[in-house]
Amino acid sequence: MGKRDVEDTRNQLLSHFFRIVDELKPRAFVLENVPGILNEQYATILADAISIVGESYDVLKPHTLTAFELGAPTLRRRVFIVGFLNTTPHFVGDFWSKPKKSQRAPIVRHALCGLPADINPEWKNSGDGSRLVRVVRSGRFFASATGRVPAGVGNPESLASYQKSRVVTGCWGTKHSADLTSRYAALGAGKSDSKTKSMRLDPDGYCPTLRAGTGPDRGSFQAVRPIHHIRPRVITPREAARLQGFPDWYQFDVTKWHSFRQIGNSVSPIVAEHVMKRVRRALDHE
Repeated sequence: MGKRDVEDTRNQLLSHFFRIVDELKPRAFVLENVPGILNEQYATILADAISIVGESYDVLKPHTLTAFELGAPTLRRRVFIVGFLNTTPHFVGDFWSKPKKSQRAPIVRHALCGLPADINPEWKNSGDGSRLVRVVRSGRFFASATGRVPAGVGNPESLASYQKSRVVTGCWGTKHSADLTSRYAALGAGKSDSKTKSMRLDPDGYCPTLRAGTGPDRGSFQAVRPIHHIRPRVITPREAARLQGFPDWYQFDVTKWHSFRQIGNSVSPIVAEHVMKRVRRALDHE
Protein backbone atom coordinates (compact mmCIF):
# COMPACT_ATOMS: atom_id res chain seq x y z
CA MET A 1 0.00 0.00 0.00
CA GLY A 2 3.03 2.24 0.34
CA LYS A 3 5.63 3.54 -2.12
CA ARG A 4 7.30 0.12 -2.51
CA ASP A 5 10.69 1.76 -2.15
CA VAL A 6 13.53 -0.79 -2.16
CA GLU A 7 15.61 1.78 -0.27
CA ASP A 8 13.07 1.95 2.59
CA THR A 9 15.05 1.23 5.78
CA ARG A 10 12.25 -1.06 6.98
CA ASN A 11 13.36 -3.58 4.35
CA GLN A 12 16.33 -4.20 6.64
CA LEU A 13 13.96 -5.87 9.09
CA LEU A 14 14.22 -9.02 6.96
CA SER A 15 17.96 -9.23 7.56
CA HIS A 16 17.47 -8.51 11.26
CA PHE A 17 14.95 -11.34 11.49
CA PHE A 18 17.38 -13.85 10.00
CA ARG A 19 20.26 -12.44 12.05
CA ILE A 20 18.29 -13.17 15.22
CA VAL A 21 17.42 -16.66 13.96
CA ASP A 22 21.13 -17.26 13.30
CA GLU A 23 22.06 -16.08 16.79
CA LEU A 24 19.37 -18.03 18.69
CA LYS A 25 19.39 -21.16 16.52
CA PRO A 26 15.75 -22.24 17.16
CA ARG A 27 14.74 -25.70 15.95
CA ALA A 28 12.49 -24.03 13.39
CA PHE A 29 11.39 -20.57 12.29
CA VAL A 30 8.35 -19.14 10.51
CA LEU A 31 8.41 -15.81 8.67
CA GLU A 32 5.18 -14.21 7.47
CA ASN A 33 4.96 -11.27 5.08
CA VAL A 34 2.87 -9.69 2.32
CA PRO A 35 2.87 -11.29 -1.17
CA GLY A 36 4.81 -8.28 -2.46
CA ILE A 37 7.92 -9.64 -0.77
CA LEU A 38 8.21 -12.03 -3.74
CA ASN A 39 8.26 -9.22 -6.31
CA GLU A 40 11.37 -9.14 -8.47
CA GLN A 41 12.50 -5.77 -7.08
CA TYR A 42 12.94 -7.37 -3.64
CA ALA A 43 14.61 -10.57 -4.86
CA THR A 44 18.11 -9.50 -3.86
CA ILE A 45 16.96 -8.21 -0.47
CA LEU A 46 15.19 -11.51 0.29
CA ALA A 47 18.01 -13.70 -1.02
CA ASP A 48 20.63 -11.80 0.99
CA ALA A 49 18.51 -12.07 4.12
CA ILE A 50 17.97 -15.84 3.77
CA SER A 51 21.67 -16.36 3.05
CA ILE A 52 22.39 -15.38 6.65
CA VAL A 53 21.02 -18.78 7.76
CA GLY A 54 21.63 -20.62 4.50
CA GLU A 55 24.29 -22.97 5.88
CA SER A 56 22.51 -23.75 9.15
CA TYR A 57 18.93 -24.19 8.01
CA ASP A 58 16.86 -26.20 5.58
CA VAL A 59 14.81 -23.27 4.23
CA LEU A 60 11.65 -24.20 2.32
CA LYS A 61 10.51 -22.36 -0.77
CA PRO A 62 8.23 -19.37 0.03
CA HIS A 63 4.58 -20.38 0.04
CA THR A 64 1.47 -18.21 -0.32
CA LEU A 65 -1.65 -18.97 1.74
CA THR A 66 -5.11 -17.45 1.32
CA ALA A 67 -7.05 -17.28 4.57
CA PHE A 68 -10.53 -18.19 3.31
CA GLU A 69 -9.21 -21.44 1.84
CA LEU A 70 -8.11 -22.46 5.34
CA GLY A 71 -11.27 -21.49 7.20
CA ALA A 72 -10.99 -17.75 8.03
CA PRO A 73 -13.62 -15.62 6.20
CA THR A 74 -11.15 -13.10 4.77
CA LEU A 75 -9.37 -12.73 1.43
CA ARG A 76 -6.07 -12.02 3.21
CA ARG A 77 -3.09 -13.52 1.34
CA ARG A 78 0.29 -13.86 2.99
CA VAL A 79 3.65 -15.45 2.19
CA PHE A 80 5.23 -17.87 4.65
CA ILE A 81 8.87 -18.92 4.74
CA VAL A 82 9.67 -21.85 7.02
CA GLY A 83 13.08 -23.25 7.96
CA PHE A 84 14.42 -26.09 10.08
CA LEU A 85 17.78 -26.27 11.84
CA ASN A 86 19.98 -28.77 9.98
CA THR A 87 21.13 -30.43 13.21
CA THR A 88 17.52 -30.98 14.37
CA PRO A 89 15.76 -34.14 13.14
CA HIS A 90 12.87 -33.16 10.90
CA PHE A 91 10.95 -34.40 7.89
CA VAL A 92 9.28 -31.88 5.60
CA GLY A 93 7.93 -34.24 2.93
CA ASP A 94 5.04 -32.44 1.25
CA PHE A 95 5.05 -29.74 3.91
CA TRP A 96 2.33 -27.58 2.34
CA SER A 97 -0.05 -30.39 1.45
CA LYS A 98 -3.70 -29.34 1.58
CA PRO A 99 -5.89 -30.54 4.49
CA LYS A 100 -7.70 -33.82 3.82
CA LYS A 101 -10.98 -32.22 4.88
CA SER A 102 -12.22 -28.98 3.36
CA GLN A 103 -11.60 -25.98 5.63
CA ARG A 104 -13.33 -23.42 3.41
CA ALA A 105 -14.60 -20.51 5.48
CA PRO A 106 -18.18 -19.39 6.05
CA ILE A 107 -19.32 -16.40 4.00
CA VAL A 108 -19.65 -12.98 5.68
CA ARG A 109 -23.33 -13.17 6.61
CA HIS A 110 -22.77 -16.56 8.23
CA ALA A 111 -19.48 -15.63 9.89
CA LEU A 112 -21.05 -12.64 11.67
CA CYS A 113 -24.09 -14.57 12.86
CA GLY A 114 -24.77 -14.10 16.56
CA LEU A 115 -22.95 -10.80 16.93
CA PRO A 116 -25.16 -7.73 17.51
CA ALA A 117 -25.96 -5.88 14.27
CA ASP A 118 -27.51 -2.82 15.93
CA ILE A 119 -24.60 -0.83 17.35
CA ASN A 120 -25.06 2.51 19.09
CA PRO A 121 -22.45 5.02 17.81
CA GLU A 122 -22.19 6.28 21.39
CA TRP A 123 -20.85 2.94 22.62
CA LYS A 124 -17.24 3.93 23.20
CA ASN A 125 -16.06 2.54 26.55
CA SER A 126 -15.37 -1.05 27.56
CA GLY A 127 -18.69 -1.40 29.39
CA ASP A 128 -20.77 -0.17 26.46
CA GLY A 129 -18.81 -2.38 24.09
CA SER A 130 -19.59 -5.56 26.07
CA ARG A 131 -22.57 -7.26 24.45
CA LEU A 132 -24.29 -10.62 24.48
CA VAL A 133 -23.47 -12.96 21.61
CA ARG A 134 -25.72 -15.78 20.45
CA VAL A 135 -24.29 -19.05 19.17
CA VAL A 136 -26.60 -19.78 16.24
CA ARG A 137 -24.49 -21.79 13.81
CA SER A 138 -22.39 -24.94 14.02
CA GLY A 139 -19.30 -26.24 12.25
CA ARG A 140 -15.55 -26.04 12.67
CA PHE A 141 -15.31 -22.25 12.34
CA PHE A 142 -17.96 -21.59 14.98
CA ALA A 143 -16.60 -24.23 17.33
CA SER A 144 -13.33 -22.32 17.21
CA ALA A 145 -14.93 -18.87 17.35
CA THR A 146 -17.32 -19.51 20.20
CA GLY A 147 -16.13 -22.48 22.19
CA ARG A 148 -12.83 -24.27 21.61
CA VAL A 149 -10.09 -22.99 23.90
CA PRO A 150 -6.58 -24.44 23.44
CA ALA A 151 -4.98 -25.70 26.64
CA GLY A 152 -2.98 -23.06 28.47
CA VAL A 153 -4.29 -20.17 26.36
CA GLY A 154 -6.29 -17.18 27.54
CA ASN A 155 -6.87 -15.25 30.75
CA PRO A 156 -8.73 -17.58 33.17
CA GLU A 157 -11.00 -14.85 34.55
CA SER A 158 -11.96 -13.54 31.11
CA LEU A 159 -12.57 -17.07 29.84
CA ALA A 160 -14.74 -17.95 32.83
CA SER A 161 -16.78 -14.78 32.36
CA TYR A 162 -17.30 -15.40 28.64
CA GLN A 163 -18.18 -19.07 29.06
CA LYS A 164 -20.71 -18.21 31.77
CA SER A 165 -22.45 -15.23 30.17
CA ARG A 166 -21.50 -15.27 26.45
CA VAL A 167 -20.69 -11.56 26.62
CA VAL A 168 -18.09 -10.34 24.12
CA THR A 169 -16.06 -7.12 24.18
CA GLY A 170 -15.20 -4.69 21.38
CA CYS A 171 -18.71 -3.89 20.10
CA TRP A 172 -17.86 -0.19 19.88
CA GLY A 173 -19.75 2.13 17.59
CA THR A 174 -18.46 4.75 15.14
CA LYS A 175 -20.34 8.01 14.67
CA HIS A 176 -21.15 8.84 11.04
CA SER A 177 -22.70 12.00 9.65
CA ALA A 178 -26.22 11.76 8.21
CA ASP A 179 -24.79 12.22 4.72
CA LEU A 180 -22.24 9.44 5.18
CA THR A 181 -24.84 7.10 6.65
CA SER A 182 -27.05 7.77 3.63
CA ARG A 183 -24.20 7.05 1.21
CA TYR A 184 -23.31 3.84 3.02
CA ALA A 185 -26.94 2.72 2.96
CA ALA A 186 -27.10 3.22 -0.81
CA LEU A 187 -23.94 1.21 -1.54
CA GLY A 188 -24.31 -2.19 -3.11
CA ALA A 189 -22.37 -5.24 -1.91
CA GLY A 190 -18.72 -5.04 -2.85
CA LYS A 191 -18.92 -1.36 -3.79
CA SER A 192 -16.69 1.34 -2.25
CA ASP A 193 -17.66 4.80 -1.05
CA SER A 194 -16.09 7.45 -3.30
CA LYS A 195 -14.82 9.57 -0.41
CA THR A 196 -13.94 7.26 2.49
CA LYS A 197 -12.96 4.31 0.20
CA SER A 198 -14.73 1.97 2.63
CA MET A 199 -16.15 -1.09 0.88
CA ARG A 200 -19.56 -2.61 1.62
CA LEU A 201 -19.11 -6.21 2.69
CA ASP A 202 -20.60 -8.76 0.34
CA PRO A 203 -22.87 -10.97 2.48
CA ASP A 204 -22.18 -13.93 0.20
CA GLY A 205 -18.45 -13.28 -0.11
CA TYR A 206 -15.41 -12.80 2.10
CA CYS A 207 -13.99 -9.83 3.95
CA PRO A 208 -11.22 -7.88 2.18
CA THR A 209 -7.84 -7.76 3.88
CA LEU A 210 -8.14 -5.80 7.10
CA ARG A 211 -5.41 -3.20 7.49
CA ALA A 212 -3.81 -1.74 10.59
CA GLY A 213 -3.39 1.92 9.73
CA THR A 214 -0.27 3.76 10.84
CA GLY A 215 1.39 4.22 14.20
CA PRO A 216 2.24 7.50 15.96
CA ASP A 217 5.53 7.68 14.05
CA ARG A 218 3.60 8.05 10.79
CA GLY A 219 0.70 10.20 11.87
CA SER A 220 -1.65 7.71 13.57
CA PHE A 221 -3.94 7.34 10.56
CA GLN A 222 -6.82 4.91 10.95
CA ALA A 223 -7.12 2.19 8.36
CA VAL A 224 -10.11 2.10 6.02
CA ARG A 225 -12.74 -0.18 7.56
CA PRO A 226 -15.30 -2.24 5.68
CA ILE A 227 -19.00 -1.35 5.90
CA HIS A 228 -21.35 -3.81 7.55
CA HIS A 229 -23.31 -5.91 5.06
CA ILE A 230 -26.67 -5.07 6.66
CA ARG A 231 -26.26 -1.80 8.57
CA PRO A 232 -24.91 1.51 7.10
CA ARG A 233 -21.86 1.70 9.37
CA VAL A 234 -18.28 0.48 9.49
CA ILE A 235 -17.70 -2.77 11.33
CA THR A 236 -16.82 -2.99 15.02
CA PRO A 237 -13.54 -4.39 16.35
CA ARG A 238 -15.37 -7.55 17.43
CA GLU A 239 -16.80 -8.04 13.95
CA ALA A 240 -13.33 -7.48 12.48
CA ALA A 241 -11.93 -10.06 14.90
CA ARG A 242 -14.56 -12.63 13.90
CA LEU A 243 -13.78 -12.05 10.20
CA GLN A 244 -10.06 -12.41 10.90
CA GLY A 245 -10.70 -15.74 12.60
CA PHE A 246 -10.20 -14.74 16.25
CA PRO A 247 -12.30 -16.49 18.90
CA ASP A 248 -14.94 -14.37 20.63
CA TRP A 249 -13.29 -14.78 24.03
CA TYR A 250 -10.04 -13.16 22.85
CA GLN A 251 -9.38 -9.80 24.51
CA PHE A 252 -7.99 -6.88 22.49
CA ASP A 253 -6.86 -3.44 23.60
CA VAL A 254 -9.37 -1.32 25.54
CA THR A 255 -9.40 1.30 22.75
CA LYS A 256 -10.99 0.97 19.32
CA TRP A 257 -7.97 2.36 17.44
CA HIS A 258 -5.46 -0.03 19.01
CA SER A 259 -7.86 -2.98 18.68
CA PHE A 260 -8.10 -2.43 14.92
CA ARG A 261 -4.32 -2.09 14.73
CA GLN A 262 -3.85 -5.38 16.57
CA ILE A 263 -6.29 -7.16 14.26
CA GLY A 264 -4.91 -5.59 11.08
CA ASN A 265 -1.33 -6.49 12.04
CA SER A 266 -2.21 -10.04 13.04
CA VAL A 267 -1.91 -13.39 11.37
CA SER A 268 -5.31 -15.07 11.48
CA PRO A 269 -5.19 -17.65 14.30
CA ILE A 270 -6.77 -20.15 11.91
CA VAL A 271 -3.95 -19.65 9.41
CA ALA A 272 -1.32 -19.69 12.18
CA GLU A 273 -2.67 -23.00 13.45
CA HIS A 274 -2.53 -24.43 9.93
CA VAL A 275 1.16 -23.47 9.61
CA MET A 276 2.28 -24.43 13.11
CA LYS A 277 0.64 -27.87 12.95
CA ARG A 278 2.85 -28.57 9.96
CA VAL A 279 5.94 -27.32 11.77
CA ARG A 280 5.18 -29.59 14.72
CA ARG A 281 4.47 -32.54 12.42
CA ALA A 282 7.83 -32.05 10.70
CA LEU A 283 9.68 -31.87 14.03
CA ASP A 284 7.84 -34.81 15.62
CA HIS A 285 8.30 -37.10 12.62
CA GLU A 286 10.40 -40.19 13.28
